[in-house]
Amino acid sequence: MHDVRHVCIGLSRRGPHGTGGGSVRDEYDVIVVGAGPGGSTAARVAAEECNVLLIEKRQEIGSPVRCAEGVPRPPFSMLLERAPDPKWVACEINAIRINAPDGTAVDVSPEMIHTEEPLGYVLERKIFDRQLAKEAARAGAHVMVRTRATGLITEDGVVKGVRMNRLGEDFEVRSKVVIGADGVESQVGRWAGLNTTLKLRDIESCAQYHMDNVDVRDETLDFYLGSRYSPSGYAWIFPKGDRAANVGLGVLGSKITDKRPIDYLNVFVADKFPDGQPVELVMGGVPVSEGLRALTSDGVMLVGDAARHTEPLSGGGIIPALDSGITAGRIARKAVQQKDASTKVLREYETEFNNNPYGKQRKRMYKAKEFVVHRSDEEFNRVINVMHGVTPEEMTMKGIIARLLKKDPKLLFMIRHLL
Repeated sequence: MHDVRHVCIGLSRRGPHGTGGGSVRDEYDVIVVGAGPGGSTAARVAAEECNVLLIEKRQEIGSPVRCAEGVPRPPFSMLLERAPDPKWVACEINAIRINAPDGTAVDVSPEMIHTEEPLGYVLERKIFDRQLAKEAARAGAHVMVRTRATGLITEDGVVKGVRMNRLGEDFEVRSKVVIGADGVESQVGRWAGLNTTLKLRDIESCAQYHMDNVDVRDETLDFYLGSRYSPSGYAWIFPKGDRAANVGLGVLGSKITDKRPIDYLNVFVADKFPDGQPVELVMGGVPVSEGLRALTSDGVMLVGDAARHTEPLSGGGIIPALDSGITAGRIARKAVQQKDASTKVLREYETEFNNNPYGKQRKRMYKAKEFVVHRSDEEFNRVINVMHGVTPEEMTMKGIIARLLKKDPKLLFMIRHLL
C-alpha cells in the first residue's frame, strides 16, 4: 500500500497547472478544504483547467476511516468512469440480508433485482481515498496534509480565500473559489454564513468496530432492525475478507438518552461475535437530513457531508460525495473562466446537483427514512415476515403490492405513501 504522503506533502507533480514545488502560493484559482472523496474529486476536476490547492487537516489522507465502506455498484462505477481497482475492494457484495427483530430475514441477491453484476463493494477506504488524492495531484493540484483551515478571508461579504495553520504556522492563501469538503463538522459553511445546523432527528450518532476473528458471510451485507441494537436506526455487518468485518450501528440523535451508541454496539457484538476481537473503533455523526437550503454563497460551495448530501435512509455518503465533487469542480472551473464566483454563478452547481438522479430521489429517501424511524419492532417484524421468501418475479412494484394485498392488506395501507 502506497502512502499518499510520499507524493503529496506540500508537493504536486509538475504539470500545466501544477505548482511544481514545495512552497504554497499566495493565491490559487480554487482552494478545496478536505481531502475525502468529495474534496479530492472536486480538486481533480477543477485542476484540469485551474490552479488548485487541496488541504487536509490530518497527517494521513484516508485515516481514520469513519465509514462502513460499502458502496452500491452501478452508481459507483458510473461516477468513477471505470471498474473499481481490486486494490481498493475488500469484498464484492452479492447478497443483502435484512434481519427483523424476531430473527426473520429477507435476502436480496442480484437475481432478485434482475442483474448478473455484483450488488456493490466493501472498500478499503484508506487506499481508495489516497488514490483519489493522488489523482488530484497528478491532475495538477497542490496537496498539503497537516494543514488546517482556521477561517475564511472575506471582503465586502465575498469569500476571497482561506486562513490556514500548518505545523503551528499561520498563513493566508487567496482564491477565487473555496470548496468546503470538510465533513459533517464543516466549519467552512458556517464561516461563509450558510445554515448547516442539523436537528437531532436528522443526524445519526454512529459507532463501529473493525473486528477480526469473526465468522461472517463474505459476500453479504447484513442489516439488523429493531430497538435492541439501534433505536430508529440499524446495525450492520460489512465483511472485509479473511474473517474480518466492519460491525457498527447508528442511533438517531433524538433517541439517545443515557445509553450511548457504543453501549448498544457492545450489546450487538456480545450477541453476534462473543469471540470476535475489536481492533479499531470509530465514532461520529452522519447527516440523514433532507439537505441544505443553500449549498453556495459568494465564493463558496459545499460538497459531500459538509453539504449534508448523505443519503437519508442508508446514511451512505461516498456516492453523493463523488457526485457533488464532480459537479462542484466543473462549476468552479466555469466561475474561474468567467471571472465571476458570485452566488448567481455558483448556484448552477446547486441546481444541477439537486436535479440529477440522486438529488431527485432525496425527498423520497427522506420520507422513507422518516417512515422507518417511527416504526415499532412489531411493525418491522410484520414487514419482513411478509417479504420473507419473495421471488425474483415478485420484485416489481406490481408484484410487491400483490404480495402485500395477499398477506397483510393493512400493511399496504401503512406504507402506501412510499410506493
